[in-house]
Amino acid sequence: MSDRLRQWCAAQLAVAEEQLSPLENVAGDASFRRYYRARLADGRSYIVMDAPPDKEDSQPFIDVARRLRGADVHAPEILASDLQKGWLLLEDLGDDLYKKAFEQGDGDVLMTQIFDVLESQAGRVSCEGLPAYDRERLQVELDLFPDWYLGRQRMQPFTEEEQSQWDDLCALLCRNAAAQPQVFVHRDFHSCNLMVLGAAAPGVIDFQDAVCGPITYDLMSILLDRYITWPRAQLESWMNTFRQRVAPEVEPEEWLRWCDWMGLQRNLKIIGIFARLSHRDGKSGYLELIPRFADYVRDVLMRYSELQSYRTLLEHRL
Repeated sequence: MSDRLRQWCAAQLAVAEEQLSPLENVAGDASFRRYYRARLADGRSYIVMDAPPDKEDSQPFIDVARRLRGADVHAPEILASDLQKGWLLLEDLGDDLYKKAFEQGDGDVLMTQIFDVLESQAGRVSCEGLPAYDRERLQVELDLFPDWYLGRQRMQPFTEEEQSQWDDLCALLCRNAAAQPQVFVHRDFHSCNLMVLGAAAPGVIDFQDAVCGPITYDLMSILLDRYITWPRAQLESWMNTFRQRVAPEVEPEEWLRWCDWMGLQRNLKIIGIFARLSHRDGKSGYLELIPRFADYVRDVLMRYSELQSYRTLLEHRL
């Protein structure tokens, strides 16, 4: 496969195969997609995506990339594609993740750069024709928590009465999502999918699952990070800063609830996804990330009187 992929890259770049170094593995994601770096002798480099067409549909990647670039969001330029083989030749945005930048830099400065991207996504990227992040889709995600985390990882499935309570919580969270302005949602907007590009705006990757959904979803994805836990006061300050940029007409208390409850939905889903990655796909390394997200869930459950009964339902299972 690598030989054929390398030959294809050379042909797309109009260079002799000998001018192209062997393809280098680049860290993949949780899907079946794999990424490689192709280097030329003159120092130029490119990213090659190999997405088996029987497992992954690359058309959404192409579509969303065009939407983002059309709004001046720095998604990688698509230089060539062969959808029948699932191969894409992409601009190389480098290896400098915002994950590392957050560990070493000023969070306020970095978050301001990211808010610029979020504001462009919410205000300028069309979500016409994208799947709706509706109640059905949100519920499918929430179901991952009892199905994979409680049922497979903890071996503590809900009783019939507890299932009814869970259904009530899901309905509450879905209503919260539906009450918000519906905008372009990246859906996996975290510090490992944002690239530091020097003085340029952040690069954005892994956007192929974009939907039209709640305005706070991507905000909470970046604030409730999988590697860094920010102090609550800092989180609330950033939430309010972004509210002033994209929805100043929304009352601060209502916005805070939107954010917290959206984060709760997402974090329950993520716990379920990480358990599924371990039990279904053999990727057990994701289990070590669960405790941070369990803490995020506990924190929100403690903050709202409407969620107290669900705290009793979930806390001993997290």
